[in-house]
Amino acid sequence: MKPGSDMDPSQVEGNASSEVKHTLLGALQSMRLSHISQSTDKPFRGFEAEFASRLQLTEVSILSKAEEPEKFEGRVVIQVTVDEEMLNSAKNMHGGCSAMMIDICSTMPIYVLGASTSGYGVFGVSQSLNIVYHSPALSGDKLRIVSTTLAVGSRALSSRCEIWNVTRHRLVASAVHIKMVPSEPKASESAKL
Repeated sequence: MKPGSDMDPSQVEGNASSEVKHTLLGALQSMRLSHISQSTDKPFRGFEAEFASRLQLTEVSILSKAEEPEKFEGRVVIQVTVDEEMLNSAKNMHGGCSAMMIDICSTMPIYVLGASTSGYGVFGVSQSLNIVYHSPALSGDKLRIVSTTLAVGSRALSSRCEIWNVTRHRLVASAVHIKMVPSEPKASESAKL
């Protein structure tokens, strides 16, 4: 994407519809916004907003699964450059930073697949996030985060995510994210009366 085109789906590669791309751009945009802190009553950006502000959506696609060509998978690619605010005391990208990016990025192909194949995309809520750390990323390293769906059912949703270090040509982290569609809240007894 070109600078200043945060909400322009035509700047995002891939074969997903403009509407689906626009929804993901909007999700990233809403994560970036500040809100009023309930505890201080002052504007506050927060943890998620800081990370989301660095993420650049570059590809949104629907592809035939290599293992099962009659089925489809969602694929989302995001790029980010590691900066000093993302580092731990050892001057490597903090594992918590990686986990936050994986959580955000691995959710997106789940939405993409549902919205593109059934017209109804969901983001779901996390059940588990299993991460394997392979190598460190340093300040200035350019990362490519590739997320694809594993399975998207009516309740259980899963995806895999890999963070690749483009600068050093190595895998930084890989993960499997299991999500679920939350149940509708049950009406309280007082609401029934």
